[in-house]
Amino acid sequence: MTTFDSLHRQCRILESLFDVKLTSYSRLALAIGRNAYDLEAEGSGEQWKDLEVEVDDFLEKLRVTNEQLAAVTSDPNMPPSQSMSRAIQRHRDVYRDYSRELHRTKTNVKYALDQANLLSGVRHDIEAYKSSAADSLLAERGRLDSSHQMTDTILEQVFETRAEFSQQSVSLVGIKGRINNVLNSMPGVNNLLSVIKFRRRRDAIILGVVIAACLLILLRYIAHN
Repeated sequence: MTTFDSLHRQCRILESLFDVKLTSYSRLALAIGRNAYDLEAEGSGEQWKDLEVEVDDFLEKLRVTNEQLAAVTSDPNMPPSQSMSRAIQRHRDVYRDYSRELHRTKTNVKYALDQANLLSGVRHDIEAYKSSAADSLLAERGRLDSSHQMTDTILEQVFETRAEFSQQSVSLVGIKGRINNVLNSMPGVNNLLSVIKFRRRRDAIILGVVIAACLLILLRYIAHN
């Protein structure tokens, strides 16, 4: 039976290809579970999805080929030999084993993906919190630096003003000292100032006496009238 032989070879090829893809798919589940697979990398999501589609496609082709193989040997006028029956049964058993294995692997991959997505979300939250905390610390540090700069500026102005006052005080002391030196070096000036002060006091006394006398005369005149 040429058709049987062709389908038999096709089943063996599909089983081999499926086994290779299923192995890759199983390794993917292990890698995800160990956090060795970067789900956030560019194209990584499409990669495992494409691999899953390929595995499903090979399993479906294997199912169809098994059905065709069984249909070829279902003719009652041409019953299959024992070797054919064993081959058909073996292909059916392999298909069932592969189906169970694929279902189990899909479950593992889904669980690993859920865990990885959960951990990724937690990492994102932690990074967002760290970033927010760092921004707050930087902003607070900026405010402190600004406050320190303002304080330094005020202190510099205070010290400059104090220095100016000190310089002016020294200048006034120097001027006063020079005036005293001039007065001490010229005794006549002191005598002249003393005479001027004495005459001012004398004139003030005379003026006061005159004014008092005038007031007394005026009061006496008013009293007589």
